[in-house]
Amino acid sequence: MPKSISWRNLVKNFRRLGFDGPYSGGRHLFMVKGEFKIHIPNPHRSDISKQLVAQILRQAGVSNKDWENV
Repeated sequence: MPKSISWRNLVKNFRRLGFDGPYSGGRHLFMVKGEFKIHIPNPHRSDISKQLVAQILRQAGVSNKDWENV
C-alpha cells in the first residue's frame, strides 16, 4: 500500500508517469494522460492519506509497484 504523500509530490509522481496537468475543472483539479482523466484532491496543508492515494492509483490504473518505482 502506498504511503501518505504531500500534494506537490503526488502531482510530481503523476507527471513522471506521463500525466499532464493539473487542470482546473469543477470542484477538483484533474490530470490527463491521453483520453484518460483522473481527479486529484485540492491542495491543502496536510498530507494526502494513504487510503486516498490508493484509491486514486486504482482509478488511474497504476500499480503499487509502478508507483514505488517513480
